[in-house]
Amino acid sequence: MSVNPNRIMLIALCIGSLFIAMPFCGATAPGLQTQQAPSANRRIGAVKEITASTITLTPDSGSDVAVTIQPTTRIVRITPGEKDLKNAAPVQLQDIQIGDRILVGGKVSDDNQSFAASSIVVMKRSDLDARHVQDLQDWQKRGVDGLAKAVDVAGGTITIAVRGKDVVIHTSSQTVIRRYAPDSVKFDDAKSSTLQEIHSGDQVRARGDRSVEGSELAAAEIVSGTFPLFAGTVNSTDASSSTLSVHDLSSKKTVLVKVTQDSQLRHLPLEVAQTIAVRLKGMAGGASATATSEAASNSGSEKGQTKRAQAADPNSAAVESGMAPGRNARGGRAGGSPDLQQLLSHAPRIALADLHKGDAVVILSTEGQAGSGTAITLFSGVAPILQAAPNAAQAMMLAPWNLSAPAGDLGGP
Repeated sequence: MSVNPNRIMLIALCIGSLFIAMPFCGATAPGLQTQQAPSANRRIGAVKEITASTITLTPDSGSDVAVTIQPTTRIVRITPGEKDLKNAAPVQLQDIQIGDRILVGGKVSDDNQSFAASSIVVMKRSDLDARHVQDLQDWQKRGVDGLAKAVDVAGGTITIAVRGKDVVIHTSSQTVIRRYAPDSVKFDDAKSSTLQEIHSGDQVRARGDRSVEGSELAAAEIVSGTFPLFAGTVNSTDASSSTLSVHDLSSKKTVLVKVTQDSQLRHLPLEVAQTIAVRLKGMAGGASATATSEAASNSGSEKGQTKRAQAADPNSAAVESGMAPGRNARGGRAGGSPDLQQLLSHAPRIALADLHKGDAVVILSTEGQAGSGTAITLFSGVAPILQAAPNAAQAMMLAPWNLSAPAGDLGGP
């Protein structure tokens, strides 16, 4: 496939708009989170099982541990965000439930398999769920997200592009800054970071108080990460290792992409891909154009992929026509223009086995190591989009991010 490199980011940034697991997707509990390495006399994690006077704890790192409750064990409960145990309330063992987060103090056995608890600090799962909802709403209300354009370490600011407009994020000594790990999109794996680690092109999300005109934000919290977006063609797939080899159309290099149970693999039916291509041409200000001969030659393959996608997802008929509740045939609001994020997010899911040599794909992945990464989202059936107008990439920069998270996650801001 011959594709102008300037067009490659066209759908790639749209995939970025469906993005990844955002802050608070996991079970990390505010107030029970620590930046220090676990000490020999402390364990923190989630309650897996409770039998008699023993709690099976799944720690944040390491294997499960049997926590033995002593008659003298002190058990208290705190609310998410609370950091002073003076405000903790005494509770009993029977008040602890599976899924609760606990911080256990005591003495570990010689074989490191059991733990005699002298104290347990409990954070209820129900409290965490409620806090998660509150945080999500706050991120949606006071958050901004976009691609970093400039970082001024001395001035303590980050300029990001948000729907075609610049927003300057101001930091202070109180701003919490985190960065996603190179091989993960889970906020639980994000590490404490600094402004120096944020670079132009990084995806940045911040929440705080915005100025009246919305062009500035005083950040209370920032999370950033590098998530490569690229278009290519499939060289091969390997079911045994759950990987696929992709020829990157921009770098002309081969990239090895790992597929996990959290990876979202979707196929754009031909009609939907053509709708998006037309929409993006309009966004780029391009004139109407007829389909290229290459797009036409790919149509047979695309239709074959559509049939495979329909087999994988019986509900894809509405997707193929671009229809969704309350939307027109192009995926937009009734009487409105196509909603690109809706068209993408409703595309039917596929499996690694549905991908074949020569298929055009666009992938959002983790940073990983050189020449490799883990797929966050992959779209096949994108040939018509990669044939879009030369200026379509610039138009795609204006598309808003979708705040939803991948399947299997609780969601996030």
